[in-house]
Amino acid sequence: MDELLPDDLTALLTEFGRHLRLGRNRSEHTVRAYLGDVRNLLTHFYGCSPEGSVGEIDLALLRGWLARLVDDDVARSTLARRASAARTFTAWLTETGRLAVDPGLRLAAPKAHRTLPTVLARKQAEIALDAAESGAAQQDPMALRDRLIVELLYATGIRVSELCGLDLDDLDRERQLVRVLGKGNKERSVPFGRPADEALTAWLRVGRPSLVNERSGRALFLGAKGARLDQRQARTVVHEVTSTAPGGDVSPHGLRHTAATHLLEGGADLRVVQELLGHASMATTQLYTHVSAERLRRVHEQAHPRA
Repeated sequence: MDELLPDDLTALLTEFGRHLRLGRNRSEHTVRAYLGDVRNLLTHFYGCSPEGSVGEIDLALLRGWLARLVDDDVARSTLARRASAARTFTAWLTETGRLAVDPGLRLAAPKAHRTLPTVLARKQAEIALDAAESGAAQQDPMALRDRLIVELLYATGIRVSELCGLDLDDLDRERQLVRVLGKGNKERSVPFGRPADEALTAWLRVGRPSLVNERSGRALFLGAKGARLDQRQARTVVHEVTSTAPGGDVSPHGLRHTAATHLLEGGADLRVVQELLGHASMATTQLYTHVSAERLRRVHEQAHPRA
């Protein structure tokens, strides 16, 4: 924690945060995570060398830090992220002349397990979306908004942060496209279908005008008090709607996985899905092929006489 660090290390942490935001263009979520990881590293360093300077950080110290985390039963995924944060930090220390040699270049960490994401089956998705449509039938503004949230997330596979960041100007109603600002401020256009368009029409005609006020700006999605919708509210909506399907209840990230999986099962090209989801690496998109393969395997075992 900051109170365990001397002023010079606290100031260094602040400067590193500015580098991540301005120099590396990292999202605020990533910045917070990396600063927490590096704060933990610096606390370990200060405990080992109260009189030392950051120029003394070496591979042995980094490995000792990770070893302590292993002893504390820190998850492999967290270890992998903390090692990545440490490598980014030591690279910056080297670039700014605080380290003569970058020890992070030789730092390895356990690879995070890549688990199969939880997704809705097609029938579960239909039940949840039908429930959202039925709830919006009375034209209640919040119900109209909630229907659009799940319809648009499922139709496009966009992230919940991207959804909450949408403005009215990001919509191309004629071509049924939405312009999304993704990770690294990379922009992409994603299509949506007729059900999402119908939900959008109802929201824009009845729902949004009932909530809009001076706090709304150009935000597409609004909260109950008229301000831009918060990501936590959107997550609550998705959990509530998807839980209406037996065995459902997924997060917005699960709905994103669901959209990708159903696209691939419907015959979509992997590179098209990569573009739609805004993945920088094909390897990330290929995770969804494992989901489809796993589902095929289960169906084969249940249905094939020689399985």
